[in-house]
Amino acid sequence: MARLAKDIIKAAIQLPENERVLVVEELLASLEPGTDKDVDAAWAAEIERRSREIKEGAVRPLPWRQVKSRVRKQARGET
Repeated sequence: MARLAKDIIKAAIQLPENERVLVVEELLASLEPGTDKDVDAAWAAEIERRSREIKEGAVRPLPWRQVKSRVRKQARGET
């Protein structure tokens, strides 16, 4: 890995979590080729469906803290 990349990663790790997420999103977006209207429409429909399920009480969202904890445990093999 180039020195510049290492320096950028080192600096990014020092950012607050919400800013690190934004950096990751921007980096990932820079890798994506142009937008695909069919994919965007499918995601919009999925978001609408999930929002409706939450509003109707069909599903109960989990707090981010709980989700993050579960994922970290799974990554460590503590399932």
